[in-house]
Amino acid sequence: MIGTTIEWYDFFLYGSAAALVFNVLFFPAGSPLVGTLLAFSSYAIGFLFRPLGGLVFGHFGDKLGRKKLLIISLLMMGGSTFAVGLLPTHATIGLAAPILLTLLRVVQGFALGGEWGGAVLIVSEHGDSARRGFWASWPQAGVPCGNLLATAVLAVLATVQSNEAFLAWGWRIPFLLSGLLVLVGLWIRLSVSESPVFTAAARNAEQSTEPEPMPIVRVLRYQWREVLIASGARFAENVCYYVITAFVLTYITTSLQLPKSMALNAVLIASVVHFAVIPMWGALSDRIGRKPVYLLGSIGTGVWTFAFFGLLGTESFALMTLAITVGLILHGAMYGPQAAFMSELFGTRVRYSGASIGYQLASVVAGGLAPAIATALLAAFDSWLPIAVYVALGAVLTSTAILFATETRGSSLDDSDAGEKPGVPASR
Repeated sequence: MIGTTIEWYDFFLYGSAAALVFNVLFFPAGSPLVGTLLAFSSYAIGFLFRPLGGLVFGHFGDKLGRKKLLIISLLMMGGSTFAVGLLPTHATIGLAAPILLTLLRVVQGFALGGEWGGAVLIVSEHGDSARRGFWASWPQAGVPCGNLLATAVLAVLATVQSNEAFLAWGWRIPFLLSGLLVLVGLWIRLSVSESPVFTAAARNAEQSTEPEPMPIVRVLRYQWREVLIASGARFAENVCYYVITAFVLTYITTSLQLPKSMALNAVLIASVVHFAVIPMWGALSDRIGRKPVYLLGSIGTGVWTFAFFGLLGTESFALMTLAITVGLILHGAMYGPQAAFMSELFGTRVRYSGASIGYQLASVVAGGLAPAIATALLAAFDSWLPIAVYVALGAVLTSTAILFATETRGSSLDDSDAGEKPGVPASR
C-alpha cells in the first residue's frame, strides 16, 4: 500500500498541477479553458502508455515474478516525477518545455501501467480466499492515499504562498519531494517476499516438458472474455474518479470562479473518507460477493452524478465537500472489491498480464480522456448537464459488464491453468 501510495502521489500530482499550474506555465493560451484543455491532453498521454506498460510489465511479471517488476516501476515513476520539478518552463525554453513535460508523462504512464497488477497480485496471492477482498483492497486504498498526499501538499503551498510565488517556484516542491518518498518505497519493496503462488507455478512450469506460450498470447487466446469484462468493469469507476478529483478542480476554479484552496480542501477531506471506506467495501465483498457491491457502486454513481454538479453549483464549501465525498464513497464500492475480482478472473501464469491489460485498456478511453472530455463539454455547452450524462452512460456500460461476469468470491488462486483453457471456468 505504501509503495502504491508513492506511485499514485507522483501520478496525481501531475493531474492536479495540470489543472492549476501547467496550463499557465507550460501551455499558455488566450483562454484559460483552452490552456487547461492542452494541459489535460498531456495528462491523458500518460494514460495512452499505461496499456503498453501493462503489456510489458505483465509479460515479465508472469515470467520473472511480481517483486522485481514492482521495484522497477517505482524507480521509473519516482525518477520521472522528480525530473518534472527541475524542468524549465515555456517562458524559459519555449516549445521544448511542454515537449519535455509530455515525455516525462509518458514514462509515468508506462511505469504506472505495470504498477497496479503487481501490487494487487502480490497481496492477493499471499492471502487466503476468505478475506481476499479485504486484504487486496489495501493497495487500492493507496490510490486515494496518494491523491490525499498530493492534494495536501498543493493545498498547503496554495494557502501559505501567494499565487505569484506558487507559480514561480512553489509548485516544484511537491515534485522534488517524490525523491525522498521513492527511497522509502524502495526500502519497503525490497523487504517484501515474492508471491508463493507465483513461485509454485513457476516451479511447475520449469518441470514441464511442454513449450509454454507467451502470457499475452495465452490470455488473449483463452480468456479474452475476462479481459473485456475487466475493462468494462473499469470504465465508470475510472471516469467518475477523474471527473471528481481532477476535472472538479478546473470546474470550481474556472467555471464557478472560486479559490483553488477551496477546491483542494474539499478533495482533501473527501479523500480521507475515500481511503477509509475502500477496505470496508472490500470486506463486504468477502461476505456478500464482488458483483453486488460493484453494482451498488456503478448504479449509485450514475444517479449521484446529477446531484453532484447541482451541489457544486451552490458554491457552499460544506455542500461541495458533501458532493465530492459521496461520489468517492460510491466509487469505493467499485474500487474496493476490484483488485480481488480481477485477480480471481485469471490463472497464475497469465494473471499479471490478464489483469493489467484489462485494467489498463479502460484507462485510455476512460480515465485518461475523462478530464479533457469533461473540459471540452463544459467549453462547448457551458453547462454541467452533458458531463453528468457522460458519467451516467459510463455507469450503464460498467453495470452491464458486471452483470455478464461470473461471481468470483471464494475462488482459489493456486491452480495455474484454471481459466486458461477452453471449457475451464475462470471462477473455478
